[in-house]
Amino acid sequence: MTTKKLVVVGAGMVAQRLVEALIERDGTNAWSIDVFGDEAHRPYDRVALTSFFKLESHTDLYLGESSLWESAGVTLHTNARVDSVDSAARTVTCGDATHDYDALVLATGAYAFVPPVQGHDLRGSFVYRTLEDVAAIRDWVTIRSEELGRPLRGAVIGGGLLGLEAAGALCELDVQASVIEFADRLMPLQVDEGGGSALKRLIEKLGVTVLTSTATSKIIANDQGVVSSMEFASGDVTDVDVVIFATGVRPRDELAASAGISTHPRGGIVTDAQCRTSDSEIYAIGESACIEDKVWGLVGPGYTMAEVVADQLLGGDAAFADGDESTKLKLLGVDVASFGDAFGATEGSLDVVFADPVAGVYKKLVVSDDASTLLGGVLVGDASAYASLRPMVGLELGGDPSAWLVPGDLEPPSSGSLPDAATVCSCNNVTAGDIRTAICEQECTDLGSLKECTKAGTACGSCVPLVKSILDTELTAAGITVDNSLCEHFAHTRAELFEIVRVTGLTTFSDIIEKHGTGRGCGICRPVVASVLSSLGVGHVLDGENAALQDTNDHVMANMQKDGTYSVVPRVPGGEITPEGLIIIGEIARDFDLYTKITGGQRIDMFGARIDQLPAIWKRLT
Repeated sequence: MTTKKLVVVGAGMVAQRLVEALIERDGTNAWSIDVFGDEAHRPYDRVALTSFFKLESHTDLYLGESSLWESAGVTLHTNARVDSVDSAARTVTCGDATHDYDALVLATGAYAFVPPVQGHDLRGSFVYRTLEDVAAIRDWVTIRSEELGRPLRGAVIGGGLLGLEAAGALCELDVQASVIEFADRLMPLQVDEGGGSALKRLIEKLGVTVLTSTATSKIIANDQGVVSSMEFASGDVTDVDVVIFATGVRPRDELAASAGISTHPRGGIVTDAQCRTSDSEIYAIGESACIEDKVWGLVGPGYTMAEVVADQLLGGDAAFADGDESTKLKLLGVDVASFGDAFGATEGSLDVVFADPVAGVYKKLVVSDDASTLLGGVLVGDASAYASLRPMVGLELGGDPSAWLVPGDLEPPSSGSLPDAATVCSCNNVTAGDIRTAICEQECTDLGSLKECTKAGTACGSCVPLVKSILDTELTAAGITVDNSLCEHFAHTRAELFEIVRVTGLTTFSDIIEKHGTGRGCGICRPVVASVLSSLGVGHVLDGENAALQDTNDHVMANMQKDGTYSVVPRVPGGEITPEGLIIIGEIARDFDLYTKITGGQRIDMFGARIDQLPAIWKRLT
C-alpha cells in the first residue's frame, strides 16, 4: 500500500498529540509523517515551564516517551524552521531542502507579544515563552547578581496566567519580584473582581509587589545599556535589574499568510469546524488556528483540534464543536481555578459567593436563575472542589449551591452521579463514559493503565482525583478489590508510606520516590510526603527540596490574614502544656504586641505578626 505524505509544521504539544492520535488509529499505515520544529527540542510541556528551575534537566519537561519519534513512518526534524509553503506545488521549504506533501498541518503555535514600550529590547529584558527564554533568564540572573553582589529586583509586565508564572520563576531565582498589570485586577480573563482581589492579597503576602491599573511607559538603561529602572505612565520610576514581558501571545500565522491562506484580521489562520483552511489540503490546529472568529489559547482545545484532524486524515467526519477553557493552576503556590461561565454572562444567572479574607479564600459559583444548574465558577486559594465541579457544568447540582462553597458542609458527589457524557479530562476530551468503558471493557483496573488507555490526567493532572474516584466506584460495583495505593507513583497507602519513611529514615521526597516509588510524583503524593516528613520531624519543613512540597501557609508556618499580617498557632500536643510553656506564649504575645485568644477549637492563636517577625517568634517557641 502506498502511503501519503503528511507534513506538520510546528513541534509543540498539539503537534505531538496529532502524531499520537494517528499512531493510535494505525494512521502510519496510510500516512508517512514529517514534523518540523524550529526549536532544538522535541515537544515539551510548555504549561509546566516554570518547573524548569526545579528540575535536574530540561529534558524532564519532554512529553511522553522518545520512542514515539522512533515509530515507523514518523520523523521529527528539530532546529528546522519551515521558511515557505507552496500550496500550488504542495511543497514546503526548510533551509535548502524542499519537501512535498499530500496534506499539511500548520501547528505553528504563538509568539510572545511585546508592546512597543521604549527600551523593550535592552539587555536584561526578556519574554517568557520557550525553554530558551527561561534558560536565558536564569543565566542573566546568575551573572548579573554576581556582578552587583546582591539579589536582583525584577518586574513582570503583565498579570495574567503567563505573568504570574514568570513572577514565580523570578521568586525561584531569589529575585525580588513585582507584577505590573494594566487592568484593574490580576488574571482579568479568568477571574472576576472578587477573585482578583483575593489573588492580589495572596500574592502580596508572598512578598511579591502587585501594581494593577498601571501602564509602563518606558524601560530605562544605565551607562552600559543594561536595564536599570522603569517608568510608569503616572511618572513614577522604580529600580529594576530584569524585566519580563508577559503581555500575551499572538498566533504565528505569517507562514500561512505568505502562502495565500486566509488569516483573520485580528490574527490566526481561519479554518472551518474540521480545522481545514481556505486550502482544502491544509489544516491548522492549536494556538495558530482561528475557528469561528476565535483563537483558542489553551492546550485542551488544541488537543481536541488534533483529534479532529487525525480523524479527518483517516476519512472520518469529526468536527470541532467547542473548546473547554477551564483553567486550574497553582501560581506562586496559590491555587486558582476558573471554569464554565465564570463571569455570569448567561442571562438570568445568579452568583453564589463565599469569601474568607482571613484564610485567603474566594469561591464563586454561577448558577441558573432557579439555582439548580451549575454554569461556571471561580476558585481562588482553595480549588479542591474543581475536579468535582467542572464536569458538572450544565448539570443539576442536586442541592443548595452554597453547600459546595462552605468548608466541611458537603462531601464531593459520588462519581456515579456523573453522566457518561460529562467531560472529566478537558485537556484530552475524556468523558466519564470513556473512563467507565476502559475500566469495564478494557480491564484497566489501576490508575496508571487507566491514564495510559484514556489519556485522562496526562496533561495538567487536575482531573486525577476524579479519575481515581470513578475507578474506585466502578471496581467496587464490580466486586473487585480496590487498589488503595496512594497514587500511580506509590504502590502503598499513606499509613504504609508513613511506616516506610519512619523505618528507613529517608528525609527527602526525591530519595523516597527513587527507592519506594516511580516517576516524579504528582499533586496527590507530594503533599502527602510533605505531611509525613513534617509529622516525623525530619528536619525543617522548608529545608532544601522539601520546601517545594509545602503550601503557602507552610512556607511561613503561619496563617495569612486579610490585613497582610499573620497568625501563629503554637503546637500543643494533646492539649497539655506546662506553666513555663504558657509563660513563653504570653511573653511572645506581649513582646510582639499580638492579639491573643482561645479559638473555638480550643487552640491558642496569636494574631498580628509581621512576616519579618515570624522567625524570631518560632525561635522562641521551639
